[in-house]
Amino acid sequence: MNNLYEDIIELPHHVSQRHPQMSPENRAAQFAPFAALSGHEEALDETSRTTMPQYVMSDEEHKELSRRLTYALSLRHEAHLISFLYFQPDVRKAGGRYLNISGKISKWDEYERKLTLTDGHVLDARYIAGIYGTIFDSMPD
Repeated sequence: MNNLYEDIIELPHHVSQRHPQMSPENRAAQFAPFAALSGHEEALDETSRTTMPQYVMSDEEHKELSRRLTYALSLRHEAHLISFLYFQPDVRKAGGRYLNISGKISKWDEYERKLTLTDGHVLDARYIAGIYGTIFDSMPD
């Protein structure tokens, strides 16, 4: 077989006297912008991020929550501090997370069923999972 590079195959590798040799890390870094799987790391992070399903309340739990909300709304002008267990749906995947949000009720939009707190939080009534506070200690049965 006729090898085209027979005359140079045994020559030593050229090493420049004027330019220092580049480290393997720097040589690899020059190819980083051409990563074939750009966005792959972010996709893996998003896939591994966990969410919780929204708890489905029983009829009794729903009635108690409605009773507490009605009571809190009747006293909203007294500016009581109330804590809400609130389900925040995830915008990218099924499920979401539960938050504890505390504040004083500022406004109730009956049509939209949204509660606005004095600090600006707007809570959709569909996602309120619990209402707590000392205001409920004196709540009539």
